Amino acid sequence: MTLNQQIKPFYFDITDDEIQYFLSESEKILRSGKLILGEHTKAFEQAFAEYVGTKYAIAVNSGSSGLEILLRLKKVEGTTVLVPTNTNFATVATVIRAGGKVQYLDMDEQTFAPSLQMVQEAVEKGNNLPEKISGVMWVHIGGVISPEFPQVVEYCHQQGLFVLEDTAHAHGSKINGVSAGNLGDGAAFSFFPTKVMTTCEGGMITLNNEEEDYIARSLRNQGKRGMDFGGLHTDFGNSMRITEMNALLGRIHLAKLPEMLKKRERAYELITAPLKAAGLSFVSTEKMDIASNYKLIVHLPEEKNAKEVKTAMAEEEIFLGGTVYEIPCHKQPVFAGICEGESFPGAERWCPNHICPPLTSGMTDADAQRVGEALVRHLK
Repeated sequence: MTLNQQIKPFYFDITDDEIQYFLSESEKILRSGKLILGEHTKAFEQAFAEYVGTKYAIAVNSGSSGLEILLRLKKVEGTTVLVPTNTNFATVATVIRAGGKVQYLDMDEQTFAPSLQMVQEAVEKGNNLPEKISGVMWVHIGGVISPEFPQVVEYCHQQGLFVLEDTAHAHGSKINGVSAGNLGDGAAFSFFPTKVMTTCEGGMITLNNEEEDYIARSLRNQGKRGMDFGGLHTDFGNSMRITEMNALLGRIHLAKLPEMLKKRERAYELITAPLKAAGLSFVSTEKMDIASNYKLIVHLPEEKNAKEVKTAMAEEEIFLGGTVYEIPCHKQPVFAGICEGESFPGAERWCPNHICPPLTSGMTDADAQRVGEALVRHLK
């Protein structure tokens, strides 16, 4: 590998043997004629539940579908849900689609997530909202679990509020011996192509409640309770099923997830070592047992401009991926009118002023070292 070879922000981690296995099993799927809700979907769900440590896992066609189903399970229609403004469009959009109202939370620069105090203050202010607060949709940004998150869950439960996890970035992340996806009252993972593991498109709901598992399976399948096929529709569901071939790819990637996480952790350590030595700030994962390292979030010094840094890195054949997130949801035109007139200073300061260097399971040690050294050159 030459020093000037391109380092890209995304890497699809699959071997030749895995491709051949996928092709062979896909042929069997096609010849069977059972393209949905078959053995691969069931096996993927079982393996994922075991990995996360939950009783149930329900495969769906996207992380967004998973979030919407969770919110419908919690009957958020006519209530307010607390959501960080620093998140993907889908987190907010699914609350609205489920009939809920959104109240934004600001973020702490050290975790890119809300603090416990922010949640407490929002809950106290919520007494004045026309639609009562029913719960919190928490986001583990970049795969980072805030060390305060278990306290957030405890506090919310004391207040009679649910806590759902948007775990789109957090495959394999763990804190205090518990995996992301098993820390609250339900979670939804995304398997979008850029994620740590993928099914091309797809998602997974994780739950510990038997009745919610039963209803979730109905909601993903046009409201057909207790059956895969048939014409009786009990719930107002949708077509949110994953395909058998998507589930097959998910099984392949889940089996190698621990290996991929180790490679990402190695890259994280090599990239951040020169940052630490240079006194540059980034969102740390040191208080976690395991981090997915979906994104390494590097704070920009005040005098630096994100676009200029990205351009300079690209000139060295190091290409930076998307941030988390450059434009917070309260600044998005599509959500105009939500929390109108309110200020979220943490998000407004740091959303446009951070970068996410490439960090993948396909990086060599030399790649990671090169990224870390280039960051120091362009940020100091």
